Amino acid sequence: MLKRILLAIRGPDAGRGTILMRFAGAAVAFAVIAGGLVAAGAAGLAWTNTEAFCISCHEMRDNVYAEFKDTIHDRNRTGVRAICSDCHVPRQVGPMMVRKMRATFEVWGHLTGVIDTKEKFESHRHMLATRVWARMKETDSLECRNCHHTEAWDQEKQSDRAKARHEKGKAEGLTCIDCHYGIAHKEPEGPGPREMKVAK
Repeated sequence: MLKRILLAIRGPDAGRGTILMRFAGAAVAFAVIAGGLVAAGAAGLAWTNTEAFCISCHEMRDNVYAEFKDTIHDRNRTGVRAICSDCHVPRQVGPMMVRKMRATFEVWGHLTGVIDTKEKFESHRHMLATRVWARMKETDSLECRNCHHTEAWDQEKQSDRAKARHEKGKAEGLTCIDCHYGIAHKEPEGPGPREMKVAK
């Protein structure tokens, strides 16, 4: 294949200058096409991280997004707002790509109507929640820690009970999601994340 490309660039009886010009033109064209593909890929990834994309299907808009509205992550005194991707998509490139690849399989569920009614969604709620909890436990609640930095906590503004629980949780090797779940979405019936055993 490479030999054919080189022969096409060289052409019949072409001089050295013509060959160099054709090769330079091909290299520039390749760079432009490659750059365009990279830019399109980055734009596509950014678009799939928007709130508008996340709630473009009724399964998300009518269920978990409806529950998210007016929670502390949606409206608060500081106006700092989290969107779906802040909690459900890692910011680091490697983990983000892994999450995006896994998410492509979720499209199949949308196309086949796995949770296309409120009743179906509720029947799958615990299973869906445990998937998110397991991923967050595996990453030590990485998405939480992208915004909530323990070294920046103002200990004076925490109650004595909160301080004690944070210290106890740290000593027991717990992660954010073990205690802080059901704050943006309804808690499912059944065991919570603390009861789950996940290898880290």
